[in-house]
Amino acid sequence: MKRYVIIALLVAVAAFAAYRVIRPQDGPEQAHAERRAGPLAAPVTTVLAGRADIPVTRRSIGFAEPVAIVAVKSRLDGVIADQHVKEGQEVKQGDLLFTLDDRELKAQVARDEANVERDKATVAQKRADLARQKSLVDKGAGTQQALDQAIADEAVANAAVKADEATLALDRVRLGYTTITAPISGRLGAITATPGNAVRVNDANSNLVTVTQLAPIRVTFTLPERDLALLQEAAKAQTPAKVTAFASGTREALATGDLSFIDSAVDIPSGTVSVKALFTNEPHRLWPGQYVDVVVQLGMLPGSVTVPSVALQEGQKGPFVYVAKADDTVEARPVKVASNENGVAALTSGLSQDEKVVTEGQSRLAPGARIRLTAPQTTKP
Repeated sequence: MKRYVIIALLVAVAAFAAYRVIRPQDGPEQAHAERRAGPLAAPVTTVLAGRADIPVTRRSIGFAEPVAIVAVKSRLDGVIADQHVKEGQEVKQGDLLFTLDDRELKAQVARDEANVERDKATVAQKRADLARQKSLVDKGAGTQQALDQAIADEAVANAAVKADEATLALDRVRLGYTTITAPISGRLGAITATPGNAVRVNDANSNLVTVTQLAPIRVTFTLPERDLALLQEAAKAQTPAKVTAFASGTREALATGDLSFIDSAVDIPSGTVSVKALFTNEPHRLWPGQYVDVVVQLGMLPGSVTVPSVALQEGQKGPFVYVAKADDTVEARPVKVASNENGVAALTSGLSQDEKVVTEGQSRLAPGARIRLTAPQTTKP
């Protein structure tokens, strides 16, 4: 057995030696040819840089809040007699919400009206007495003292009428408080008191219901301090800057409104500025307390050089793009990005229109690398 193994090894050694003798050795000419050929070209896809007017937009996260929210209370002590609305109902300003027991106040108004009539009759009597006293004095049959008393009595009677009318007006106002109406248009919250319950003016927990205004509605969000100049320019423009609210985490546009407020100070800890936008909110697609994604347009970049967002690469010194050169190599070109939205990046420097930029295959590239086009794309973004 050992003899066969030894024979097999000898045959293998002899075959290898014969191969080395027969195979030609690599000469200097072949090595030079390989060095001249260089590394293989990397397959890439390119696109021509375009030029367009690009909107300057900023993204943020905000929340919707009502312009007005009113807690409805009773303005006098009483008992709820009737409820005219339901929880969650949408109401208009002036709609009847509750009615309080008004029997006592109606009786007071009736008494006040009677007092006015009584004192008006007294005024008529005192006026007649005054006329008689004047006549007597003119004829020499009356005294000045009696005339002065008649004048005073008429004045007192007139004052009593005015006091009665003031009391009547006050009780009529209080009677009006027995009908509780919606102070603003909006949606009702939870109703906390039902017919039969007593309500008191000074009770801290006497809210009957809350009315929340849904239209218009505000969205509050923040932007970095570096965007303050853009915000200020947008606020000065004749046409308000447009703000679009999207459902959180989606591209579903809920509403478009106008920039309405920029806070008067930068928040120092966060380095942000609070901003508000006003939306008509018809129909009610925005809801108080709802979180939304916000896109605000703060101006335009006219004639900007544009490339697909996928062409941008991040380096230690900032963003750059690979530019395809005429000799089928690439150059790493630093660029300054002004906007990067919806798959299109607008550049303010570093690239010219119609230059070829690499959009696929960047991971295999380095400055000066050889390239070959796999699917040339000349359409501008």
